[in-house]
Amino acid sequence: MISASGLTKSYGATRAVDDLSFDVRAGVVTGFLGPNGSGKSTTMRMVMGLDLPDAGTVTIDGHRFHDLRWPLREVGALLEAKAIHPGRSAYNHLLAMAQTNSIPRARVDEVLGLVGLDGVARRKAGKFSLGMSQRLGIASALLGDPGVLLFDEPINGLDPEGILWVRTLLKGLAGEGRTIFVSSHLMSEMALTATDLVVIGRGRLIADTTVDDFIASNTVATVLVRSPAADRLAAELRSHGAGVTTRDDGALLVTGLAAAAIGDRSLAAGLPLHELSPVQASLEEVFMDLTSDMVDYHGHSPVQVGS
Repeated sequence: MISASGLTKSYGATRAVDDLSFDVRAGVVTGFLGPNGSGKSTTMRMVMGLDLPDAGTVTIDGHRFHDLRWPLREVGALLEAKAIHPGRSAYNHLLAMAQTNSIPRARVDEVLGLVGLDGVARRKAGKFSLGMSQRLGIASALLGDPGVLLFDEPINGLDPEGILWVRTLLKGLAGEGRTIFVSSHLMSEMALTATDLVVIGRGRLIADTTVDDFIASNTVATVLVRSPAADRLAAELRSHGAGVTTRDDGALLVTGLAAAAIGDRSLAAGLPLHELSPVQASLEEVFMDLTSDMVDYHGHSPVQVGS
């Protein structure tokens, strides 16, 4: 388990992390979300003892990282895929790490096979693509077979097969009871991979909850309704307190009544129904709505030539 309490970190006049508290529990994948510049990488660096907080504490299973006797056996991390000596082979990179933590040499071959790099193990890491570097970084994190794992944007540079592999790997590791803390800008992937979420903006906590609760607590339950008698059905539903919006295609978006109640009202009024579907907001939609005023740099619509 990772536990942060009151974490604060500034660089000069910039407050990167501001009184941040959260827990990352074992046995599930916890997604770490926030706009660029929100403090995610700084937070992960403080977990790993690479940056010292100005205030607050962060512990791993009750201990600070610096107090761990064999760090690589207890915590694995991929924070920067290219943080590898370019002239060293993948095998020698992992071997050097293994020898400093009394990890058997056989484990090097094992993790290289696990991440699919056994065929290029003797190639210099400086020649690796970003995707291959990501796989080597994952191998480094797994080398000590730790119970706690942190991954900062682990799917950058990976093809669809690689993304699916990482998703399956993370879920499998969590299923073994490990603590998995992973950041990503791909909301669709987090929706498929994570069970829990820690969401921050401008260094402050926005949410520490499950994916389902995050979406449900920040959206209004809506039902999509289609009927050849849409106008009459809309009037009927409004008379029972529902909010009804008519889309351009004639479908109704109904709030304030559950799908079953809408069906009952339609039946009682003798009005036909062709569709009755709960509308589920996506993780991306909720995230973008909650963090829209916390983004430092906004794009603009392109200017049309000749306008």
